[in-house]
Amino acid sequence: MTKTVEDIEAEATEVAAEIGSILAEQGLTVAVAESLTGGKLANQFAATEGSGEWFAGGVVAYQSGAKHQVLNVPEGPVISEEAVVSMVDGVTTLFKSDTGLAASGAGGPEGQEGQPAGTTWLAAGILGTMKTELHHFSGEPLEILAQTELRCLQLLRSVLTSQELSSSEGR
Repeated sequence: MTKTVEDIEAEATEVAAEIGSILAEQGLTVAVAESLTGGKLANQFAATEGSGEWFAGGVVAYQSGAKHQVLNVPEGPVISEEAVVSMVDGVTTLFKSDTGLAASGAGGPEGQEGQPAGTTWLAAGILGTMKTELHHFSGEPLEILAQTELRCLQLLRSVLTSQELSSSEGR
């Protein structure tokens, strides 16, 4: 059975709440840098209970020039691992947050930078540790955006829980 956009959004809401609990428990903050998701990640966090304690803010840098100017993404392709890593670095510096999350890609219906629609790069970073992923989602633009939103949140949750495990092992 194929998940609907609504099903994916509902799952994203659950993951955002889990992230909020982890951040609150660890006393950390998060900031987001978004391109193709257009504020969907920030919206998930802003709607989560207690987010005023851990959600520092977000930047929607949709055009390439905005990524270069606001987030210090180097000139060149913005649908790339280098771009999303720079987006995380830029947004965590801008908001002085402990963790950061970024998404950049071609939401469709057309491709971009020679990449087909659905190509997305994601990055999540915490205290000097960065994890990136490349995905090729399918469907209409709203489906691609929802899948990107959910996977991005899952990536951050993964980074936070692995950080949580490594920090508790050292005690």
